[in-house]
Amino acid sequence: MNLILLDGRDGPDPRHVTLSDARAAHLLNVLNVTPGQAVRVGILDGPLGVGTVESAEDGRVTMRCVFDADTPHRPQVDVLLALPRPKVMRRLWAQLAALGVGQIILTNAERVERPYFDSHVLAETCYRPLLVEGLQQARDTRLPAVSIWRQFKVLVEDHLTDSSAKGFASWRIRAARCPSGRRSVRMRIRRVLIAIGPEGGWNAFELALLQEHGFRPVSVGSRTLRVDTACTALVAVVHASMQGR
Repeated sequence: MNLILLDGRDGPDPRHVTLSDARAAHLLNVLNVTPGQAVRVGILDGPLGVGTVESAEDGRVTMRCVFDADTPHRPQVDVLLALPRPKVMRRLWAQLAALGVGQIILTNAERVERPYFDSHVLAETCYRPLLVEGLQQARDTRLPAVSIWRQFKVLVEDHLTDSSAKGFASWRIRAARCPSGRRSVRMRIRRVLIAIGPEGGWNAFELALLQEHGFRPVSVGSRTLRVDTACTALVAVVHASMQGR
């Protein structure tokens, strides 16, 4: 935990808070904080700052916090993901938040098992703490927006807004260009939307529909990857490309 994230549940005034949950346990047992010590803090979807410990005892930590004037920008990378197996999705929540994505759009596909949509990992009470865990790891405050779509065609045709760059990955096609290619690096991109298919791959109809709506095929190599590996690799490559342009 590299950042202590605060939200409305911590009281009306984030400048003076008392914690008694897992965050307090981390401060007491891992960081071994003492009065006067400064720690990194942030407000969920708000600014970063510094908290000065006033007291630390009996499982409780009280801090006085000072925050920056500006809120971090929302990450420029969004992910459209064909819903994977629940145990894979559970691993991905924190990883995607840590890597930095603005939106996580989960959708159906022919090779997605229908019962996946009934899993508890899609409940906000399950995924929100995992997203917060990823943000605390990466020292960010911007919680990814999450949406779930059972109808792939409706999502792509009616609800995806235009972005400056769109790419999709599939395990059934060869790459056209890796997003870290020199030409891609020099593109002036405001946002990137990556569509990642199921482990069985997008079918021909889904691939054609994505291309019709502005997506281009991309790849990080010829190896066959699991969905969670592909997600982390692609998001990392796109971030690196955008930072290098």
